[in-house]
Amino acid sequence: MPQGIQLNVSASPLAYTSTEQINAHLLHTVGVDPLHASPSELMQATAQVARAQLSKRWVDTQAQERSQKARRVVYLSMEFLMGRTLSNALAALDLTQGAAKGLAEHAQQLEDIVNLEPDAALGNGGLGRLAACFLDSMATLGLPSWGYGIRYEYGMFAQEIQNGCQVEYPDSWLKDGTPWEFPRADVHYPVRFGGSVTHENEKATWLHAGEVTAKAYDMVVPGHGTQKVNTLRLWKATAPDHIDLGAFNNGDYARAASAKNEYENISWVLYPNDSTPAGRELRLKQEYFFVAASMQDLVQRHLSEHPSLDNLAEHVAIHLNDTHPAIGVAELMRILCDEHGFDWDTAWALCSQTFSYTNHTLMPEALETWPVSLMQHVLPRHLEIIFRINKEFLDHAARFKPGDHEFLKRLSLIDETGERRVRMAHLSVVGSHKVNGVSALHSELLVHTIFADFAALWPERFTNMTNGVTPRRWLAQANPGLSALLDNTLGRSWRLDLNQLRQLDAVKADPAFAQSFMAVKRANKVRLATLIEHTTGIVVTPDSLFDVQVKRIHEYKRQLLNVLHVVTRYQAILAQPEAPWVPRTVIFAGKAASSYQAAKSIIRLIHDVGLTINNDPRVGDKLKLVFIPNYGVSVAEVIMPGADLSEQISTAGTEASGTGNMKLALNGALTIGTDDGANIEIRQHVGDDNIFIFGLKTPEVRALKVVGYHPLQHYEANPVLKAVLDAIATGQFSPDEPNRYRDLIDPLIWGGDYYMLLADYASYVDTQAQVDALYRQPALWCQRAISNVAGMGAFSSDRTIAAYARDIWHMSPDRT
Repeated sequence: MPQGIQLNVSASPLAYTSTEQINAHLLHTVGVDPLHASPSELMQATAQVARAQLSKRWVDTQAQERSQKARRVVYLSMEFLMGRTLSNALAALDLTQGAAKGLAEHAQQLEDIVNLEPDAALGNGGLGRLAACFLDSMATLGLPSWGYGIRYEYGMFAQEIQNGCQVEYPDSWLKDGTPWEFPRADVHYPVRFGGSVTHENEKATWLHAGEVTAKAYDMVVPGHGTQKVNTLRLWKATAPDHIDLGAFNNGDYARAASAKNEYENISWVLYPNDSTPAGRELRLKQEYFFVAASMQDLVQRHLSEHPSLDNLAEHVAIHLNDTHPAIGVAELMRILCDEHGFDWDTAWALCSQTFSYTNHTLMPEALETWPVSLMQHVLPRHLEIIFRINKEFLDHAARFKPGDHEFLKRLSLIDETGERRVRMAHLSVVGSHKVNGVSALHSELLVHTIFADFAALWPERFTNMTNGVTPRRWLAQANPGLSALLDNTLGRSWRLDLNQLRQLDAVKADPAFAQSFMAVKRANKVRLATLIEHTTGIVVTPDSLFDVQVKRIHEYKRQLLNVLHVVTRYQAILAQPEAPWVPRTVIFAGKAASSYQAAKSIIRLIHDVGLTINNDPRVGDKLKLVFIPNYGVSVAEVIMPGADLSEQISTAGTEASGTGNMKLALNGALTIGTDDGANIEIRQHVGDDNIFIFGLKTPEVRALKVVGYHPLQHYEANPVLKAVLDAIATGQFSPDEPNRYRDLIDPLIWGGDYYMLLADYASYVDTQAQVDALYRQPALWCQRAISNVAGMGAFSSDRTIAAYARDIWHMSPDRT
């Protein structure tokens, strides 16, 4: 413990050791005696040390960009799954060791202090985590950029498992405040909804019915190996007036606060349940809210540096991360035409040169659409603009295929089949100068399936940008043991040039290196086993193969296929208890959307199957099944380094890319997966012998759907599969409610098995046997695990962002 404080606080904080800085912030920022500081107070003070140093870099970065009138990326995303900030900030500042030393003088370990910080609940799945990785790489590469999103008060939800069922609770990550945000009281914009539109000559006037204020909160995004610090600006919705004081004084307290709550709930929760009309309206308002505020902000910033908006496209590159911010195309047109007097053609030329769009899904049902009636109610002026964009676009397209009305119907921004709906992906494509997929397969399928007609019109508009992950968080931070081994072998510069991992090929057969590698893996498995016991109460052995599937729970990701294999294995163990089974711990984690009943049923099935297997004394450690609740970035940072096997088993042609596959392989897990998404490119880089590929390929899936797929044939022809499905369907794992899982199993047999689990089952089970055979050869498994790490250089988000900058945003990285 410190014996006292001898610190001249008037001097520069950079002049002092981390110990002195922590003590100074305990006294002057946190307001406590450093001799008696709690762990939470130490976390706040340590964060303030990093914040102070990052603030100086941040201010310098902004000043440099203003003086250079730099071209900037504006990255619009509904989600930014940032995780914890403290450890990343310390690493960027090269303060990790100093902070550890300073905290040791308070008898605390840095890891324990870091773990006190809640994850920022600003995202949910791969979309938000990709956005966070991209912000990290933009800052590290020195690309001037602003991320824009929503400051969610309660995230999506905190997940608990009660009696096997997912239960959602508010994720109150801000309840104790956060040292990482900077409220900008002077940065706020009105965002309007509803009302009507009047026209006088060529001038449109939006007579809005309601207005909410968007207030800015900034978070720093530090670069690594550079002094650059970029900005993530998040918007909080606030009511123009606080409460109805008259109603309050009359005792009508609910009505006094109702208007305030109606406006402010826009920024409460990520992805509110859209199964009700009110939920759908709230989602649309959320999307427009953050886009409208962001557009006003970027326009204001541009006009502070340039005399007009005529050159906006030369200085701003607006990127749409999926279709949630697609309304930005119409909003920028509204600003240019209605507020700044641009004629339509000039505004459209400017707008379409400014936007670019990343598509993240191939499934037509996942492409966002909004009822025309809802958009008329919420955004009447924007609907007019979309109608005009559509008319002029279809006039252009008609010249490409004269008389082909079906062609125009497919291209139209308005879906006229059934209830009229606005197709937001179509708006994104038409309003952007570049459209990209996120893996080679995905980008190829885009131009041959959902966007085939657009690609026929504008083949040059479409390109590929395979996803990547930041090695700073997903290797250096998440896996300190492996990072230290890499530092000793390669030096430290792999953090900024992940291609250096290829040098591991030269040492993968070295017994000493292999021994160190497996010792690191063992330690990470012990850490993961501790997390499992702490969160589930289930004790697992690190000597077992850790088989991991962690991702959003969705039918196309086929967690259910994994469960079918677990039941297959369970039944085989009971039939042959003396066989030399490879002990296996199957680990699931992920959230189901609150309104997605099938996904929730899969979670409950995992629980019920696990409850049976884990308590069967005939099985013991031969097989365990666990579900880790409340999956997020910090949980993933423990799971990824401890995994032996990475389950990437979506139906071929459904997963756009995936990034969990990259994180797991980067940490030495072997992949079992379909020929889908980025799995294909991972196979190309790690080698065919170092990955387990099974199942139908995308052309085979599509051909089988054309000729007719009959899952009943698989059920009747495969007695092992039949026994597994019957066991689940008849209540072996839910004896208190035998028919509990009929709604999951019957569609597989009788309902067409849309994601073809039964078609891939036999191949999957056979390939799992190959996994067992390799795991019985530890030295060979180790070599192949090292080969996976060595082959992951191409999957750094630095590589991805450098390609975006070069081919889409027309910018050059600058690490100086």
